[in-house]
Amino acid sequence: MTSSAEHIKLLARNISLVENESGDYKNILKNLVIREVPVIGITGAPGAGKSTLTDELIKVYSEQGKKIGVLCVDPSSPFNMGAVLGDRIRMSRWFNEPNVFIRSIATRGSLGGLSSKIIEITDLLRAADFDRIIIETVGVGQSELEIAGLADVTVVALVPEGGDEIQTMKAGIMEIADVFVVNKADRPGADNFVKNLRQMLAPAFSNHEEEIEVIKTIASSGEGIPEMHHAIEKSLNAGNINERKLWLLTEKAYVLIQQERMKGITKSDIKTGLQKTSGTINLYSFAEDMLIAFKKASSKTKNTTAENFE
Repeated sequence: MTSSAEHIKLLARNISLVENESGDYKNILKNLVIREVPVIGITGAPGAGKSTLTDELIKVYSEQGKKIGVLCVDPSSPFNMGAVLGDRIRMSRWFNEPNVFIRSIATRGSLGGLSSKIIEITDLLRAADFDRIIIETVGVGQSELEIAGLADVTVVALVPEGGDEIQTMKAGIMEIADVFVVNKADRPGADNFVKNLRQMLAPAFSNHEEEIEVIKTIASSGEGIPEMHHAIEKSLNAGNINERKLWLLTEKAYVLIQQERMKGITKSDIKTGLQKTSGTINLYSFAEDMLIAFKKASSKTKNTTAENFE
């Protein structure tokens, strides 16, 4: 029987293979048995306290006896493209906790606040025996919209001084947040900031079955963390609208296919293909099947064109 420690070593090794595109990483991905594990994304501007919020959320789940997988997307070193590892230093109290797995992932030049291999690495964690997966992004502003296509619940962290920032993000991040957290709420102007945020969100509430919750926290002291946890679990239990989930899967599959530098496959084609499947979908096998079908179709088109010119 394989021990828990050996499972973790295998997971860490497979993440390195996928991140570096080494060894037999493609077969590893295609043979994954992916489980339905809730993925929680924590995003927001730099300095909003995302790492501290993540650390406190780990504490809540750990005290409940849940196994937690955490991916901290760090800025890349300009010298070796590796992760700077700042988040793991701040979360050092979990190093010897057997139910917590923390991995720093370098952006390696990715502009969206996430690693270019984040989809694959997240699915490696989903294939493991975790109860919750938490992904903390670098924090680069509006381009963090891509976290919405990866997480089941997206938490956007803000600070009371971010009034101008809200205006900038309104057309983007404001639309993808499932929970807003106003951290460092002990700072001056926090109550007024929350009031303005709720007023700004009010026109959008008509498009949601339930209002988006705005939670005040002081993560450094743990204040408001139970409320944040409750809001996250409430959003998870509400479930995603089928059409929205289908489009999120479409986005993921499109990225996988795009990585193979194939042109001519539309997202509508992918969505149609996904609608024909049933049960849990392994996107790596699905993407390869789409590529094979596209190549065959392209070959037939070329042959027909050649015959027409003869």
